[in-house]
Amino acid sequence: MDSIFILIAVAGAYLVAGFVKGVIGMGLPTVAIGLLGLTMSPAQAAAILVVPSLVTNIWQFVVGGGLLALVKRLWTMLLGICIGTFIGAVYLPHSSGGQATFWLGVALAVYAALGLIKIELVVPSRSETWLGFVIGVATGAVTVATGIFALPGVPYIQALKMERDRLVQALGLSFTVSTVTLALALQHAGEINAGLLWPSLVALAVALLGMWLGQLVRGRIKPETFRLCFFVGLLILGLHLAWRGLS
Repeated sequence: MDSIFILIAVAGAYLVAGFVKGVIGMGLPTVAIGLLGLTMSPAQAAAILVVPSLVTNIWQFVVGGGLLALVKRLWTMLLGICIGTFIGAVYLPHSSGGQATFWLGVALAVYAALGLIKIELVVPSRSETWLGFVIGVATGAVTVATGIFALPGVPYIQALKMERDRLVQALGLSFTVSTVTLALALQHAGEINAGLLWPSLVALAVALLGMWLGQLVRGRIKPETFRLCFFVGLLILGLHLAWRGLS
C-alpha cells in the first residue's frame, strides 16, 4: 500500500475520530479502527492506534489521583484483559483478513446498538471480583480480534456506577492496559515495525487537532443529537464491514 495513501487515510480517520471524542468524550479508537478498516486490515489499523491511544489514555487515567484505590477495585478485570489478550494472540497470526474484518464489523454494530438502546446495567458489589475477571478476558480477546477496547469492558465499567470523573479514570486505566497488551500481541504477530512511526505520529497530531475542533463545536450543538448520529453512523459502518468480511 502506498505510503502517501496510508498517511492520508490515517489523517482523515483520526481527524474524524478526534472530533467525535471532542464532542461526546468517547469513541476515538472505535471510529479510527472502523474507518481505517475500510482501507486496511484491522491488525494494521490497530498497530497505528497504539501510540495515540497510549498517550491519550495515560493522560486520561492519571488526572484526578486515587489510582491505587481504582486499581484495587478493577485488578481482576485488568488481569483478565492481559490473559484474554494472550489467548487471542495465539490465533491472531492465523486469522484471515476477511474474518478479522467481519468480527470488527460485528463489534462495531453491537457497540452502536448498545449505545442506541441505552440499557442501564448494574453490577452488584459482591460480583465484581469474578465478573470483572470474566469481562476482562472477553475484552482482551475482542481487542486482539478487532482492535476495539470497548466491548464488553465499557458497559461493565459503566455498570459499576462510579462518579463521573472516576468513571473517566477507570475507562482510561482499562484502555491503557488494553493498549499495552494489544501492542505486545501485535508485536508477536509481526504487525508492528518501524514503518508505522510516521502514520502513528500523524494519527496522534491529527487526533489532538480533531479533539480541539470537537470541543469548540460541543457548545453549539446538543450532545445527545450528535451522539444519536454517531451511533447510527457507527451501526451502518459496522454492518458494512461485516458484510464485506463475508464476501
